[in-house]
Amino acid sequence: MSSFKRDKKEEEDTGGNPYQNLDKTIILQEARYFNETPVNPRKCSHILSKILYLLNQGEKLTTQEATDAFFATTKLFQSKDVMLRRMVYLCIKELSKLAQDVIIVTSSLTKDMTGKEDLYRAAAIRALCSITDSTMLQAIERYMKQAIVDKNPAVSSAALVSALHLSSTAPDLVKRWANEAQEGINSDNAMVSYHALGLVAATRRNDKLSTVKLVTRLAKSPIKSPYALCLLIRLAAQLVEEDDSDASQPYIEFIECCLRHKSEMVIYEAAHAIVNLRKCARDLAPAVSVLQLFCGSSKASLRLAGARTLARLTAKHPAAVAACAVDLENLISDPNRSVATLAVTTLLATGAESSIDRLMKQISSFVSEISDEFKIVVVKAIRRLCTKFPRKHQSLAAFLAGMLRDEGGLEYKAAIADAIIALVEENPDAKETGLAHLCEFIEDCEHTTLAVRILHLLGREGPKSRQPSRYIRFIYNRVILESGPVRAAAVSAVAQFGAQRPELLPNIKVLLSRCELDDEDEVRDRAILYNAILETGDPQLINDYIINIQKPNPVLLERALRDHNEAQPEARFDIMAIPTEEEKQAKEDIVEVEVRKPVQASIEEIYSEQLAKIPGIEKLGPLFKTVPHIDLTEPETEYRVRLLKHIYARHLVLQFECINTLNDQILEQVHVRLEPPQDFEIRTIVPCQKLVYDKPDSVFIVLEYPSAYYDSLGTFGATLEFVVHDCDPNTGVPDSGEGYADSYPLEEFEMGCADQLRAKAGLDDWEQAWDRAERAPEATDTFVLPQNDINEAAKAVCEHLGLPKAAISGDAVKEIRGGGIFRGGAPVLVRARIASSSAGVTMKLAARSPREDLAQLLLAAVG
Repeated sequence: MSSFKRDKKEEEDTGGNPYQNLDKTIILQEARYFNETPVNPRKCSHILSKILYLLNQGEKLTTQEATDAFFATTKLFQSKDVMLRRMVYLCIKELSKLAQDVIIVTSSLTKDMTGKEDLYRAAAIRALCSITDSTMLQAIERYMKQAIVDKNPAVSSAALVSALHLSSTAPDLVKRWANEAQEGINSDNAMVSYHALGLVAATRRNDKLSTVKLVTRLAKSPIKSPYALCLLIRLAAQLVEEDDSDASQPYIEFIECCLRHKSEMVIYEAAHAIVNLRKCARDLAPAVSVLQLFCGSSKASLRLAGARTLARLTAKHPAAVAACAVDLENLISDPNRSVATLAVTTLLATGAESSIDRLMKQISSFVSEISDEFKIVVVKAIRRLCTKFPRKHQSLAAFLAGMLRDEGGLEYKAAIADAIIALVEENPDAKETGLAHLCEFIEDCEHTTLAVRILHLLGREGPKSRQPSRYIRFIYNRVILESGPVRAAAVSAVAQFGAQRPELLPNIKVLLSRCELDDEDEVRDRAILYNAILETGDPQLINDYIINIQKPNPVLLERALRDHNEAQPEARFDIMAIPTEEEKQAKEDIVEVEVRKPVQASIEEIYSEQLAKIPGIEKLGPLFKTVPHIDLTEPETEYRVRLLKHIYARHLVLQFECINTLNDQILEQVHVRLEPPQDFEIRTIVPCQKLVYDKPDSVFIVLEYPSAYYDSLGTFGATLEFVVHDCDPNTGVPDSGEGYADSYPLEEFEMGCADQLRAKAGLDDWEQAWDRAERAPEATDTFVLPQNDINEAAKAVCEHLGLPKAAISGDAVKEIRGGGIFRGGAPVLVRARIASSSAGVTMKLAARSPREDLAQLLLAAVG
């Protein structure tokens, strides 16, 4: 035990990081010292610490380097030093993921696992389970069962947690340890009980009935461990969410009973579960009262928990949180800035319109004391307040403008600018005020990206204002004073004024002519382009290249250009075939301290790498659209198949995502026998060579569309065909033999008009676009719809044509206005009027497109 002690000099030496600037090569050479005898425990422990530090910092070791280090580490088993031995276990556990032939240390670890030294046993179990594969687990099964019920809590917990990790790779084997784990739930040790319940729940996660029995039984028995009780509350809440019937009532009563538990951890978990139940409208008063008490606690952790949960609750039940206003106001001066920020944002979300000015005064003194991260949270709360109380836009915009003038980083300034931009877009009365504040800000803005965004907004919203000329001075100042990217954005903004306000066109042309002499190529090119377009006076040209410019998805555009250059560089590239960037859906905001969220990729980006596996896929041209998946089998069947349709200009790629849910079978040579409509031609089939248990894989079929648009609609039949090989359910090793052929019928699916159309709702200038297309071929017809309700009928038509619900307007008479791009790049506009009459719900549908057959196709799709 002497190795646990530290020298006084060592404790006093609190300098910088001793592992800074480590060199991998030198450390791996130092590992040779492990071969010397006698072993120096202190020096070897230090070298092992360096290796672990490098691995945890993300340093990559080659397989050979990891193998050499691993076997050098195994030489240290001869040492009896406790500290060194535990470091050896840690190092073996980390290196086993990279090294080869690690199974050779199994006997040494098994010996330590079954030995008498308790300090060795727990670590040996963890290391052994990390290096043992599913085929070797049966050899240590007896030892694992004994360890689970061991009297030493550290050993028992190590075995339970290791079994929990193994349940993902060998679930059937770990299920056989359930009886031993059941005993652990009643253990007097809190962690053992918690880990045992976690293991039992994990082995039953795919068996709802078994989970129901477990929760029902444990809810009636006293559990001593607060950790286990918290986990049981989560399991009960999960069952409540999955069951809308009265059978879930006992679980709700159990959770409410836990609000009176003596442990603060359990009380909070119960309150958290109650306020987060989505499907059950419960009386929230007891849970809110508990959280209110936490807000007045002397412990910072409880204050943070209470404030954070109340903050999240404001999104769904602001009235329930309003009763805690006094307690939350007391937290504004809390020394913990996280607690104070949550209190402020919650008060902003729940406050009445009359209390806004008072809250703003309190916040003004508070904001200067917090970091940018917390300021961003406050700004987001004020942004939600602008939407909630539009009449308060003057005071809220002034407060945001004051924050904009304060010191802060790019992320903080961008959050304020976003809030003002949202205010301008959502509240017409606040447009002039918001734009004025942003104009003042860009005069001294030092962030290029932010200045470009604001100039873009001024170009979009400025021409629609009452006095558009007042903004041109601010924009043109950027052309004179700023860097190249900002000058280019300013030129684009100025061109918007010339395109939308004819009375300003002569002055705009003069400004653009001056910009044609700029030193920056991009600025000159934009000025020349916009000047030339404005000179033509062609409304369609001005609309397409200045006012409403298509914005293709940059990731898919880059990939399409690369494929185009590799496959057919001489051909003309059609940028209209690239999917445009999807507008971000406004989601319900939840008050949080964390502000960083992962970037969400489009569905086309997600599946583009999988499509690259198809031979010759680059010859099909750019991907036009990916249709969200549809299920071709029932969820409970032995084989689950879902379909994704990838649309190209002249081709269709069908991706059948398959999952084998039988652990005693391996499917090989998996393919789909397709029965397409008459004029579709199958070009390529890419089968799935092997489909193992619970690991999805895909079958691809490439088809060529019929030459006529009208023939592209139809129904497909499909059958899944494969060769079955029986296998061991525990190891996955196939039995000897050739297997047998089998098939599985799939549901039929349609190729509709919506699949081939990249649609969008009509914008503000939709009427002008419809009038500009007056000379284009038009198809019109009247239909009697099967729906009795006019709202349901409008939604059904939108769904059939692939239009968003935002395309619907009107009350007594519903009007659908939308359009989009059909595969191949042909534009189309759609207008429908739906009304109720004595004959039922009738619709007059009109479609305009440069291609008459496309306009007729839309009518045929509805008919």
